[in-house]
Formats: sequence, structure tokens, C-alpha cells
Amino acid sequence: MTAGTYYRQEVTILITYNRLHYNRIYLICGLAMAASEIWKQLCLTFIVNHGHYYWWYFPFQLCSIPMYICLILPWAKSVRLRKILLTFLMDFGMLGGIFTFFDTSGLHYSYAPLTVHSFAWHILLILLGLTAGLSLESDYSWKGYWRCTALYGGTCIIATIFNMVFYRFGAINMFYISPHYYITQVIFKEIAEFLGNTAGIFIYIASIVSGAAVFHFIWHLIYRNKKA
Repeated sequence: MTAGTYYRQEVTILITYNRLHYNRIYLICGLAMAASEIWKQLCLTFIVNHGHYYWWYFPFQLCSIPMYICLILPWAKSVRLRKILLTFLMDFGMLGGIFTFFDTSGLHYSYAPLTVHSFAWHILLILLGLTAGLSLESDYSWKGYWRCTALYGGTCIIATIFNMVFYRFGAINMFYISPHYYITQVIFKEIAEFLGNTAGIFIYIASIVSGAAVFHFIWHLIYRNKKA
């Protein structure tokens, strides 16, 4: 038996043994995130905005997607689907969690418990990304990266539909790519002012895809070194 074959057998046994354990983690995190999101929406509506729902905080941002993924993962029987979802967590989810701390202005609220919630949420995204990356269930190949990038592209399309449909009911900017608002993220704000908002949005999306590629490359190297 070659060293590579022996390694693959060990990995298969480890994944099978740990899958139930990881599913519990994802389910607990998903339920906790969902419950805290409901609490957040209630606080924003009745404490911060005095009974008015503010569509800007509708839970469909890049950093909200891991909540839905955690709720889906324990029931996902397809190996390919699991790999796509886990790879998304370790690439895009972790990217969103880390880079939010480069500009924390969006994490602060007039109601202090919501600020604590925002910081805790993004720290959890980082931990979930690490968990997915170390689980050995993710797809560390570049094909895996492109599959989870396709998932990101799909969520961008859904976010755009939300932005166009719900705009009539109030301010909404899912994924910060609404054509109705100039992009406000640091650096990209200046790009949008110079090149126009549409160009700024596409450069913003391309930067997220590129950033996720960097994270995937790191995970790819880690996984390759473990196989060696």
C-alpha cells in the first residue's frame, strides 16, 4: 500500500467519524445565528427604529449566508453539495469575517447589545471558516473554488433581485451592490466616485472573488502539505 493510498484511507475514516460531530456544530451554530438574527431584527424594528422595519438590515448579506449554510449542512446528503457549502465557509465566509474588522464602522449601533452581536457574529464566521477548512471535508482543489464562487455568484443575483424588488418598500442594499446607492466601502467608494458606481460594484465583486481565491490558495497549500 502506497503512502498516498494509506493517507486517503485515513482521511476517509476520519471524515466519516467526524461528520456527525461537525454536523452538530453546524446545526448549533446555525440555530444560534438564526435565533440571534430574529432578536436583532426585533431590536432594530422596535428599539432602534421605533416600530418601523428597515429593509437595509434584511438578513441577506455576504456575512449572513453562513447562517443559512449552517442550517442546510446537517441535512445535506450530497457529498458534492457539502463540499461546495463547506468550501464557501472556508473561503468567502472567512473572508467576510476577517475583512469586516478592517472597517468596523458598520458593526456599531446606537443600541449597545447589537454592537456586541455584530462583533460576535463576525468572529463566529472566522471560527466557522477554520472549522470547515480543518474538517477535511471541504474541496481544496481549484475546481472546488470555482464551484463555491458560482454559489457566490448565485447569491449576488438573488441579492440584486432583492435590491430591485424591495427598493419600493424602503432603503435596501443587499451585498452592497444595489444600483440605487453609491458603494460606501473603503477604497471602493473612491473607485466608484472616479469610475462610476457600476464599475465600482463590479470591481468590488471581483475583489471579493479574488480575496476568496487567496484564502483558497492558503487552504490548498495546507492540504497539499498534509498529503505529502
